[in-house]
Amino acid sequence: MGKLYILMGKSASGKDTLYHQIMKCHPELIPVVPYTTRPLRSGEKEGREYHFVTEEEFRKFESRGKVAEYRCYETVMGPWYYFTADDGQIDFSCGDYCLISTLEGYGGLRDYFGEEYVIPLYIEVPDMVRIQRSLAREGQQKKPCVAEVCRRFLADEEDFSEDKLIGAGITNRIINKDMGDAVAQINEILNHDIRKQ
Repeated sequence: MGKLYILMGKSASGKDTLYHQIMKCHPELIPVVPYTTRPLRSGEKEGREYHFVTEEEFRKFESRGKVAEYRCYETVMGPWYYFTADDGQIDFSCGDYCLISTLEGYGGLRDYFGEEYVIPLYIEVPDMVRIQRSLAREGQQKKPCVAEVCRRFLADEEDFSEDKLIGAGITNRIINKDMGDAVAQINEILNHDIRKQ
């Protein structure tokens, strides 16, 4: 049976870049595209980073019992939902999967699919590096919102507190000071797991 590997970390920890590198190194991994009700950002494409849906569409998934996990963020632009739908993308008899999520998302997916199938990979980056990356990324948006960068940064401190990481049993911690080294750390974990299957 396959596994679902979940890359998680605070905002601007390099999850997207690492995800793309890992998918190149491990073409056998099947990508899982999550859903969000937030607006499309500059450079994003429907069905690549996310499926972009309305809150009404989220509620339809929810009413049918097809939401494996979800989170709601009260942003300066209103509530944004992020969720993983049980929409047929994940079938453990078909292989191994990879998804970017959060600590809360990991907990929901672990509870939904079972702990033996869901493997967390936590990405760590120094706070100063993250805030600089976040501001640079926000500066590329059509309507930059520094307040939202600050809200997200502070929320991450709560969402990924050391107590919560320990409570969730997170042991696979990848230090992302150097992209090549971080990829090597993840490859070592994946290669070890894949050999055991």
